[in-house]
Amino acid sequence: MKKINSLFAVLILFALFLTACQQEEVKVEQRLRSVKYQTIKADLNGSTRIFPGLAKASTEADLSFRVSGTLISLPAKVGDHLKPGQTIAALDSSQFQLQAQQAQATLAQATAAWRNARAAYERVKGLFENNNASRHDLDAARASADSSLAQVNVAKKTLQLARLNISYTQLKAKDTCDVAEVYATSNEFVSSGQSIVKVVCGNSLEVEVAVPGNYITLIQHGIPVNVTFSVFPGKVFSANVTEVGVAAIGGGTTFPVTVTLDKNQPGLRSGLAAEVTFLFHERSNNIIVIVPAFAISEDEQGHFVYLLKPGKTSTTGSIKRQNVSIGELTNRGLEILKGLVVGDKVVTAGVTVIRDGLQVRMEQ
Repeated sequence: MKKINSLFAVLILFALFLTACQQEEVKVEQRLRSVKYQTIKADLNGSTRIFPGLAKASTEADLSFRVSGTLISLPAKVGDHLKPGQTIAALDSSQFQLQAQQAQATLAQATAAWRNARAAYERVKGLFENNNASRHDLDAARASADSSLAQVNVAKKTLQLARLNISYTQLKAKDTCDVAEVYATSNEFVSSGQSIVKVVCGNSLEVEVAVPGNYITLIQHGIPVNVTFSVFPGKVFSANVTEVGVAAIGGGTTFPVTVTLDKNQPGLRSGLAAEVTFLFHERSNNIIVIVPAFAISEDEQGHFVYLLKPGKTSTTGSIKRQNVSIGELTNRGLEILKGLVVGDKVVTAGVTVIRDGLQVRMEQ
C-alpha cells in the first residue's frame, strides 16, 4: 500500500513539474517579440515587364537621286500615299540629254569606222589568200578592225550610261508607300545621295524597345507580346518578337528588341509612342521570387531580408539575416534575383526592431 501511495505521489509531482514547465514556456513565448512573415511560393503567373518604344514601318528609308542636278519638280507632299512607279521628284535632265545625244553620235561614228575597217580587212584577207598581200598587211588590217570594234563597244557603254543618268533624274516609288518627311524644295541644287524624302512602306508595323541586360537572355525570337498605344487607350494589340539585339545600345546596358504587330490597324502609323508588355516565366532557370518591397532592408553590406528559422515550438523561431540581389519593382512587389528559394519564410512586419539570431514569436 505504501508503495502505491509513493508511486502516486511521484506521478503527481511529475505532472506538477510538467505543468510548471509548460507555463514557464508560455510565459517565455509571450515575452518574445512578435513578427509576421510570408512564405515564398512559386510564381506560376510569371513576371510582366513593360518597356516604352516607338512605332515604325517595317520598311522605312530616305530616298535620294543617284546623280546631281537642279530639282525642278517635287510633287510629293508629307502624308501622300504613293503607288509603285509614281514620281516623287525630278531633276533637270537637259545636261544628261545632251550627253546621251553626244554618246549617240560617237557611237554612229565608231560604227561607221568599224564597218570600214572590217571591209578593209576582208579585202586584205582575200588578197593574202591569192598571195597578193603580205602577212604584215593582213595582221595590220585585222588589228584595225578589232580596234574599231572595241571603240564601238566603248561608245555603246557610254550611251547606256548616259541613258541611265537620264532615268536617274526621276525619283519614283518602288512600292506602296507613304511620304513621312520631305527634306528638299523645288529649284534647289541637290547632290547625288542627298536625302530628298523619307518614305514608310509595307503593311506591317514594328515597335522597337530598349531592354535591360538582365532580361535580354529571356527574350527569344517569336515569343508573343502585347502592345498598347497612348492614342488608343484600353486597346491591346498582339505582336511577336522579330529581332533581338546582340550588342548594347551605345555601349550601355540596354539591348534593342523589335516586335512586329500581327495585323496593321487603321490609324496606326510610324512615330507613335507605344508600350510593349513582356511576360517572363523564368529567370536563369530559377522560379521568379517576389516579396513586398518593405520587407527588404539595406546597409553597407547591401540589400538583405530577415528569414525565420523553425524554433522549439510551431509558433516560435529565430531570425537569420539573408543577403539578396534585387531586380525590378513590379505591381506585386520587388523581384529577388538571388538569395531566396521557394519555402523560405521572409519577415514582413517588425523588420526594424529585430536582429540576426533573435528569438521571436511567429504570426502569419
